[in-house]
Amino acid sequence: MIPIAKPYLTKKEAKAAYDTILSGWITQGPRVAEFEEKFAAYTGAKYAVAVSNCTTALHLSMIVAGVGPGDEVICPSMSYIATANSIKYVGAKPVFAEINPANYNLDLKDVAQKITGKTKAILLVHQIGMPADIDAFKELAAKHHLKLIEDAACAAGSSYKGAKIGSHSELVCFSFHPRKVISTGDGGMITTNNEAYYKRMKLLRQHGMSVNDRVRHESSKIIFEDHLELGYNYRLTDIQAAVGIKQLEKLDWIIAKRRKIALRYHKAFKGIGCIQLPVEKKGYSSNYQSYSIYLKDDCSKSRNDIMQAMLDAGISTRRGIMTTHRETAYKEEYAGLRLPVSEKACDRSIILPLYIPMQDEDIEKVIHTFTSLLQ
Repeated sequence: MIPIAKPYLTKKEAKAAYDTILSGWITQGPRVAEFEEKFAAYTGAKYAVAVSNCTTALHLSMIVAGVGPGDEVICPSMSYIATANSIKYVGAKPVFAEINPANYNLDLKDVAQKITGKTKAILLVHQIGMPADIDAFKELAAKHHLKLIEDAACAAGSSYKGAKIGSHSELVCFSFHPRKVISTGDGGMITTNNEAYYKRMKLLRQHGMSVNDRVRHESSKIIFEDHLELGYNYRLTDIQAAVGIKQLEKLDWIIAKRRKIALRYHKAFKGIGCIQLPVEKKGYSSNYQSYSIYLKDDCSKSRNDIMQAMLDAGISTRRGIMTTHRETAYKEEYAGLRLPVSEKACDRSIILPLYIPMQDEDIEKVIHTFTSLLQ
């Protein structure tokens, strides 16, 4: 079976984890601090805060941005459910906006139309690694005095106008889940250029503790910690961070390999008129965390029939990105909401296998099988 994705982990990551385990420091400590410093440098941000996953990164970002009960946050419904959940966690309401079907990212005009007196923030998702138009949304947010938070769960290593995602706005959240381009097993990171946000997020991720374990351990004097506000256990372990450091070292190499596979798909499928391929605008560079194909109305076969035929041929695929307002946890509250562009993109798109290393014969099998199904 050709999988839809798999992490690229080598003996270097295994040794880094092994050495960290034997060091005796396995929870949040020196390797986490090193990972944060190197990730901030990679993205061009001033600060980075490592956390347990991207969902907790989004939650902390909501808190420090001042989002709370009674507020509204505009976000796409076409995104993994954690995007909307993070808004709910702070008692605010997700307001779902449409996406642009060319790149699955938020539609600027629809977002602008949904801003009200209750709107506190815009949660901008870089869906499946394709950068959204950050500058346009920064301008819109500034015009209405809103916070802009980036959900870059899939976008580590992607670039926008010559700069890595992570340096353009005050709060950018990343994921290191195994489906992502680099992985720490699970884990997340928040980048920011705001020192106040940085300090508070470091506090919140460790129960609101005034002095972290590493500082107490390294001190030559007795230190007693205080707990300054309600906090959370959102720490990343040093074992995970040690793996993350090694993964970060090869991130650009991994992305270059992924982009070569994506280019092979582009060339093989460009002559098929009934499908739409990923659209990468000038100045935008995707890490191709996923490769999603949209089936146009004149496609002779249904999405589900194609997926089943691919599975029968030994190839895993996935449906397009979910629409949160149609998931069971949300559909009662949003029963009257219709997002035809998002819904159609979800229902008519297929994600094909893309990972490193992917053997040439597997790439060719995916191409041949998918192409033959549409002829």
